[in-house]
Amino acid sequence: MTDQVAADRRSFRIGIDVGGTFTKAVLIDNRDHSVVGRYSVLTTHDDPRGVAKGVVEVFRNVLDGSAVDPIDVVFLAHSTTQATNALLEGDVATVGIVGMSSRFESLLARGQTAIGRIELAPGRFLVPQHRFLLTESLTDETVKTAVAELAAAGAKVIVASNAFGVDDNTQESLVMKLANDAGLSSTGGHEITKLYGLTTRTRTAVINASILPRMIETATMTEASVREAGIKAPLMIMRGDGGVMSIEEMRRRPAVTMLSGPAASVAGALMHLKVSDGIYFEVGGTSTNIGVIRNGRPTIKYAQVGGHETYINSLDVRVVGIAGGSMVRVSGNSLHDVGPRSAHIAGLGYAAFTDPAMIVDPTLELFRPKPGDPDDYVAIRCANGTRIAITNSCAANLLGYAKPGMHSYGNPQSVRLAIAPLARHLNCSAEDVARQILETASRKVIPVVEGLIKEYRLDSDQAVLVGEGGGAGALIPFVSEKTGLSFRISENAEVISSIGVALALVRETIERTIPNVRPEDIAMIKREAFDAVVRLGAAPANVEVTVEVDPQTQRVRATAMGSSEMRAQDLSKEIDEAEGLAIAASSMSIPEAAVTLAANTGQMRVFQGTVTERKWRFFSKTRHPVRAVDREGVIRVQRSNATVNTAPAGQGLAAIRTLWEDLTIYNGDSNITPDLFVIAGAHVIDLCGIIAVEQAIAVAKGEFAGLAPDAQIALIAVQGSRGI
Repeated sequence: MTDQVAADRRSFRIGIDVGGTFTKAVLIDNRDHSVVGRYSVLTTHDDPRGVAKGVVEVFRNVLDGSAVDPIDVVFLAHSTTQATNALLEGDVATVGIVGMSSRFESLLARGQTAIGRIELAPGRFLVPQHRFLLTESLTDETVKTAVAELAAAGAKVIVASNAFGVDDNTQESLVMKLANDAGLSSTGGHEITKLYGLTTRTRTAVINASILPRMIETATMTEASVREAGIKAPLMIMRGDGGVMSIEEMRRRPAVTMLSGPAASVAGALMHLKVSDGIYFEVGGTSTNIGVIRNGRPTIKYAQVGGHETYINSLDVRVVGIAGGSMVRVSGNSLHDVGPRSAHIAGLGYAAFTDPAMIVDPTLELFRPKPGDPDDYVAIRCANGTRIAITNSCAANLLGYAKPGMHSYGNPQSVRLAIAPLARHLNCSAEDVARQILETASRKVIPVVEGLIKEYRLDSDQAVLVGEGGGAGALIPFVSEKTGLSFRISENAEVISSIGVALALVRETIERTIPNVRPEDIAMIKREAFDAVVRLGAAPANVEVTVEVDPQTQRVRATAMGSSEMRAQDLSKEIDEAEGLAIAASSMSIPEAAVTLAANTGQMRVFQGTVTERKWRFFSKTRHPVRAVDREGVIRVQRSNATVNTAPAGQGLAAIRTLWEDLTIYNGDSNITPDLFVIAGAHVIDLCGIIAVEQAIAVAKGEFAGLAPDAQIALIAVQGSRGI
């Protein structure tokens, strides 16, 4: 093949989302990210090969159906429910813990490494075995004896946990080697996290170890099938924090794939819908996952298992038992609830997706979807004996919220026919019943939205509701109307998770406990995160690292993200200034004439608007919303009121200090410091998690190192954001 022919060949990305019900694959053109193929199968939970069978089936079929040569696939990734399901179902291996410390710390460390039973689900427990060794007398023989005793007690995986393994992993590595020599899998606490907190670190390693054998088995089968199909691209796995990692890394740390399903939909919102700030909804048939995108990144918390904290970073997701298929419940002559049972659980079809010719002489029935459920769920029985459900999707169709093009869109006439007996029972119109349904459903969702806006300090007049999942049209438009927040639903909402997997960035997080953190500490952890994500397959040129410092816990977190080496370089046409201004004005909901270009770094433009809002009758207030828009038209930073300054890179550090000090509010014993973003070239340096100016300067210094002294940088600051 000549170089020119190779250059002209199209390349493709495959994303596979393994959901609770369906495993869906999409094939995406790597040049413009258009969807060129899709395929789905029922998730193969019960197959001897587990979910791997479904993953293999969908990627093979999506290739065959699109007539794409496997050699042209440059990226393949999938999410997985296996880690979460294994824990929920108690399908875990017995874990043996080898705890270690010096004699001086042994009394405390012995108890902290002896992890008690962990409740995974009602009646299902993970019960680790435990042995403890003193590091002063640690030898090959003492370790082999401890490992043999744990294996005799049923352990299939060994966890090595030394009190100071974060600082020196020599002893943990020795235990892991000897466990592997004995034919057992192993996990070291230092592999999972660099944070202190022996109990939490050991517990996290135990959870990781418990799912290690099953996850390795699935990964091996999947990878073998991918290679057999002729795909040479690296196989990546979705993490629970919104990024992807190599399958080799997954074999070491499978626990980080927890919640990778919701993470896939967030990745879709970030990369496909290009959302900067918003509340995302992944609306399925039975439940809805709700979370926050802040500054172009999903919000992250430590996952809990059995009510216990771990050091596993995953999305901060709130699960609500209301969705597109949630069924109506009636008490007496009133509609008293919607859900939590769905038509899917009850085995019923939706009225909205039923042929109106089938809905003849419909009658109202109340029933129990499952044994033990209340008997107040509504079903509609047709003359031919078919039973169908009235759902949120049905109500949204009748009232016109679900529109053509949405996956939730069905036949409003079918809904009107089916809902008639319920309307007669409730003595109101069909429209009144539908509105009651959506009102009841929204009352479960809106408090979650309002709580997240408050918790993450989103600008309520700037945040957008991002609708994802097949049921998005059933809830999001109505919730938008009730809250006054704007909304967006992708035309590919039903496969947005698969798209998110295909477009996800490589991600890694490094955390340290550092008392009295110094600028050089921040520079060190920032470099470590950068190196780690490059090792996982990210292209060094487009890696961005953000640093957060928590002064209360003394934890420093550096998160690095970057696209894979195989990412296309011509993602889209570069926008000009007029197009960028139009994007910013539209986002601000103000006329273009009220927006000006405040800064231009060459690869990023910062636009600032002027909005005057009347307060009461005689007073008005002026604010200046800001949008930073990159070359592809993506809003990378948005704030409803902010200050914008510019400076040459050679004077950038001094400019940061001056702006920081100008906007810090000194209030007695406490200082309220600003949120600050620095834009250097195409990179956004997020300093919002930092509370001391010296730390902020240390983070920014590394970004300025490669810039010409006269290169323009932009500073975006919001006053009064944080207190210390």
